[in-house]
Amino acid sequence: MEEQKTIENRRHIYIFPVFVLVLVISAIFNLSIGTAEIKISEILGIITGRISPEIVESFILLKIRIPRLVAAILGGGYLAVSGLLMQVYFRNPIVGPYILGISSGATLTVGIVMLSALSLGFAGVSPYMTVFAAFVGACMVMIIVISVASRMKSVIALLLIGIMVGYIASAMTDMLVAFANAEKIKGFVLWGMGSFSGFSWNEIYIMLVAGGIMIIGAYLMSKPLNAFLLGEDYAQSMGVNIKFFRLILILLSCALAALVTAGAGPIGFIGMAVPHMTRILFKTQNNRVLIPACMLLGGIMTSICDLIARTAFSPAELPLSSITAIFGAPIVIGLLVKRRYSL
Repeated sequence: MEEQKTIENRRHIYIFPVFVLVLVISAIFNLSIGTAEIKISEILGIITGRISPEIVESFILLKIRIPRLVAAILGGGYLAVSGLLMQVYFRNPIVGPYILGISSGATLTVGIVMLSALSLGFAGVSPYMTVFAAFVGACMVMIIVISVASRMKSVIALLLIGIMVGYIASAMTDMLVAFANAEKIKGFVLWGMGSFSGFSWNEIYIMLVAGGIMIIGAYLMSKPLNAFLLGEDYAQSMGVNIKFFRLILILLSCALAALVTAGAGPIGFIGMAVPHMTRILFKTQNNRVLIPACMLLGGIMTSICDLIARTAFSPAELPLSSITAIFGAPIVIGLLVKRRYSL
């Protein structure tokens, strides 16, 4: 047992620095590659203030690429941790942060706001209104799920109810789209494809503070999470209040997913695939290790996928959800086929 722990600790010592290095390399590529190429020396000069903020490259870097990169890293990390918490809750490795209908609720309210505004003669909807509408929709579904979770002991029943709520929201969204003109649904369809473009520094600060608090909360729950994996009876014997613990777990997972979806739209497969990858790489179920690992690897995967979406067919931009699905789906399929470990 001690020897196994020593091997695991050595693996952690090696892998975490590698994650940080890969994240830095990904960040450099994200900041330098694009329609306008920016050299590394210019990036350093702009960040340190040695190069004038008045030049075009400074505007591109400080107002567009850095906010987008930070949003992608944070968003990917939050979705990965959200997926990890959801997988622990359901003890099911094929669930993700959107399994309980969070993205469907957000999509419905964004559709209502966008299509209603255009029908009433408005030229468009401000990004802040879109974010607010998405967050309200995600929170509405989250409240329904949490209220159900507080009354039910069956995890399977909660999962089914969450899926049904998602189906209802998706059906209502489809009806909205069916009655809308083709010109009116373009912006809505683009939002539904997922993207970290257009993030302002104010949105980044909100995302950083709100999400950071939730990530710290999840990390502080590592010990109860580990106990919960061994069964409810064992967790209860360790002093875990199961009913309260379940509510907090669902709240954190849904809130993290809602925070990202509100700003970036639905981003699929990151929350499902990344927790699997961290378990395989670290060969552990210890959530004290997996939570920071998911934050790092989620940020790496999302920033790389965002770079591909932005540059593969530049100046046209691919839907981010399509890129994450191309990378994430084969990982999940491979894991389901091999299935050498379980939660």
